[in-house]
Amino acid sequence: MSYASLSVKDLTSLVSRSGTGSTSSPKLPGQNRPVKVIPLQHPDTSDDARPPSIPFDDILSGWRAKIKRMSLVDWVETLFPCFRWIRTYKWSEYFKLDLMAGITVGIMLVPQQAMSYAKLAGLPPIYGLYSSFVPIFVYAIFGSSRQLAIGPVALVSLLVSNALGGIADSSEEELHIELAILLALLVGILECIMGLLRLGWLIRFISHSVISGFTSASAIVIGLSQVKYFLGYNIARSSKIVPLVESIIAGADKFQWPPFLMGSLILVILQVMKHVGKAKKELQFLRAAAPLTGIVLGTTIAKVFHPPSISLVGEIPQGLPTFSFPRSFDHAKTLLPTSALITGVAILESVGIAKALAAKKRYELDSNSELFGLGVANILGSLFSAYPSTGSFSRSAVSNESEAKTGLSGLITGIIIGCSLLFLTPVFKYIPQCALAAIVISAVSGLVDYDEAIFLWRVDKRDFTLWTITSTTTLFFGIEIGVLVGVGFSLAFVIHESANPHIAVLGRLPGTTVYRNVKQYPEAYTYNGIVIVRIDAPIYFANISYIKDRLREYEVAVDKYTTKGPEVERISFVILEMSPVTHIDSSAVEALKELYQEYKARDIQLAISNPNKDVHMTIARSGMVELVGKEWYFVRVHDAVQVCLNCVQSSSLEEKKPSFLRRFSNNNGSSSYNDLQSYNTLLKEPLLPVEK
Repeated sequence: MSYASLSVKDLTSLVSRSGTGSTSSPKLPGQNRPVKVIPLQHPDTSDDARPPSIPFDDILSGWRAKIKRMSLVDWVETLFPCFRWIRTYKWSEYFKLDLMAGITVGIMLVPQQAMSYAKLAGLPPIYGLYSSFVPIFVYAIFGSSRQLAIGPVALVSLLVSNALGGIADSSEEELHIELAILLALLVGILECIMGLLRLGWLIRFISHSVISGFTSASAIVIGLSQVKYFLGYNIARSSKIVPLVESIIAGADKFQWPPFLMGSLILVILQVMKHVGKAKKELQFLRAAAPLTGIVLGTTIAKVFHPPSISLVGEIPQGLPTFSFPRSFDHAKTLLPTSALITGVAILESVGIAKALAAKKRYELDSNSELFGLGVANILGSLFSAYPSTGSFSRSAVSNESEAKTGLSGLITGIIIGCSLLFLTPVFKYIPQCALAAIVISAVSGLVDYDEAIFLWRVDKRDFTLWTITSTTTLFFGIEIGVLVGVGFSLAFVIHESANPHIAVLGRLPGTTVYRNVKQYPEAYTYNGIVIVRIDAPIYFANISYIKDRLREYEVAVDKYTTKGPEVERISFVILEMSPVTHIDSSAVEALKELYQEYKARDIQLAISNPNKDVHMTIARSGMVELVGKEWYFVRVHDAVQVCLNCVQSSSLEEKKPSFLRRFSNNNGSSSYNDLQSYNTLLKEPLLPVEK
């Protein structure tokens, strides 16, 4: 029997449809009760039906509806997120906590993330303080996170150093400063554009393993770049590990003990205080006080003993930064790739940290609004001599542990930075360079995420491979190459997963009407002559060829050990379970039509189960519903199996009966008892249980 050529009339002779919400079949020969099938409602595809909506129109209509609902207060809070906490501020409850958190982060920020990271970026320490001053005040107004602490960070400082080193020589200090300020402006503009256009989702395509591998490798490079202050001699300025190690070895004869001993002592003290502060909650203040302790100790030793081999920070200008606009944009085009990379880091680190803290503190945070706030902070910061700033994980963690409640803690931190610029810069000139280097090394040591590598090895070898590739290329070929290779492999994995979706052959769990992956549930069984396939992804032009190839494989690869039902020699039905399919495009629909024609030529009937509304509408508009036949679309897999199995059973009866009669006559009416009993059993026992 050719099922692909069955008409509606032929099929309804097996399964008759009623308008009562269920479908009942007449009794097949030997069956006691009919099976029931839920009818599938097909969409209206007539010309007067509602046309398909364009996603962009849906977005615009959603924005328009949202704008109409917004009140004046909503507009103010959208433009100035600080009003969200100002309106509900509880002075008696919040102020003390915000004050302590602001002071704690400020004490941590001045020596560590301001002065130390400015040296890492190849800039005078004063520009680290400038970058920690204006952006903090601006972010407190335009930023939506209440605990995020922004300012210079190690990774961005390394990116700045690497970008400036490729344009200007290290001796051209003025040009370095101008380029760093211009870079902050470009980063701010990119962040604002991405925030306004709500493009933050683009960064989701970069795997976490890429970020972890990149950060770990960068931390190693940062640590090695600071070793020169311990050793007492200059080393090559590079973002690659090989030149750094070679220059360290080549200058070994210039090694000096005093800076090494002082730097090592301060580093040990920092690590111990940080560890104790993490381990014991009542001593967590030690974690924030560690950088200040190292600075005070190093400055005291340098002031008292005046060791000539230990280099000091030197004179630092006193006073607040003045307003100035970048004087030249000649190198803007060259700096764009680095500004894009820093923007990506801002999205991944700052927005990620901010969302995690918001979830922990149970308030809402819009990632695009957060990105816009960071952009405004960088733009206005660049007008006051700041280089790129972003959210700091370590400072934000300290702020959160100090129970910061609102953005007022950031304003207090900014006041501390301002006081340092006004009154403390004369003291900073006695700070040893090795003390600042020890602070940087202590800070970045926690960025080497070997725990993540071990976890990935244990859980997902593919992600571990991605982590290894990214970290290795970053170490040996530089930051830009490492990022490009990591992102490239990350996108390649995404594309591979999309173009080669998971497809499962389904079987029925014993005693139920539930159908599951036969590889995951070995006890599930299939029916002879029927293949049930579930496609676990959207179907579109990139993966339809793979899906068609797999369907052809399933057509011939049938597991004989898990099948039930009448014995047949070939596949007669292919059922596509499409409930996981969220989208299907025109290329995929045309390919499915071609597949249907191939099946029809081989007397195989295609059946489709449970397509969602959008997928069903696309299929209906393409004419595929009429091509396949409305009677071959089902609400449930079980309904499709019942109809297909009835067809297989009827075909088996038609084929088996003449053969039996032929044998009966050939044996002069003396057929074996087993043949007769087998035929009677096939007639009298239904293959499907009837649902109530």
